[in-house]
Amino acid sequence: MLELLDYAFMQRALLAALLIGVAAPAVGIFLVQRRQALMGDGIGHVALTGVALGFLLQTNPVWMAVLVSSLGAIAMELLRSSGRARGDIALAMLFYGGMAGGVMIINLAPGGSTANLTSYLWGSITTVSPQDITAICVLSAFVLCVALGLRRQLFAVCQDEEFARVTGLPVRALNLLLAVTAAATVTVAMRVVGLLLVSALMVIPVVTAQAVTRGFKATLILSMAVGVLVSISGTVTSYHADVPPGATIVLIALGVFAVVSLLALPLARHRARRSAQPSPATENALAAQP
Repeated sequence: MLELLDYAFMQRALLAALLIGVAAPAVGIFLVQRRQALMGDGIGHVALTGVALGFLLQTNPVWMAVLVSSLGAIAMELLRSSGRARGDIALAMLFYGGMAGGVMIINLAPGGSTANLTSYLWGSITTVSPQDITAICVLSAFVLCVALGLRRQLFAVCQDEEFARVTGLPVRALNLLLAVTAAATVTVAMRVVGLLLVSALMVIPVVTAQAVTRGFKATLILSMAVGVLVSISGTVTSYHADVPPGATIVLIALGVFAVVSLLALPLARHRARRSAQPSPATENALAAQP
């Protein structure tokens, strides 16, 4: 493991994997809570258009992807909240429009072809540049500040929008902020995990943690720990096995989920038995009845 740190590209890849492992589940927990687990996939397809625009305009593809994916996420949220389109329809439009736009624009770029998008689609540890690390650090700091600093407000909005609105929370602003934060998370992860697999890192660590925890805080902490574990181990494995890092990270995450789910079965059965048993107060009340 220590010999990997002798290579500058592996230092950058491991740092990126660490930040991604923390940031992705921190946002994913809110998407899972509001049943929008596939939102990361839709944003990833829109980010592909941003990457292609970066090549066309000869600017940094990462920052262009942030801009375009944020606009796409905001548009989807406005459509959903206005009632003009169901959430799944808005997500489908992101899927199709983002992929089509990315393929069209990259072919219009000077010397561009769909081969230029491969490392962004599936991730590549050797292409993480110092400029990418700067962008990843800035975006990860933004994501964590929002996800952790506003976790109570975001939890309330994702749990029950009507109740949050009654209590005086700015529901529209928080929903838009969550959409932009999810877009930033997708962009953070695309260099290592890839745009087509980034949603898995936002969802799988969260559902893994939910298998053994009950409270929101415990789920958040454990999901971030799982995210770091699978990101670092997947990056190291991809280097030694010479395989794509995104696919490796996702497969390891699925393996961890399977193991944890099997180990958690006795705990789930114990909880089910306890919930089925009447409480002492209920038993006393029943006994006192004539």
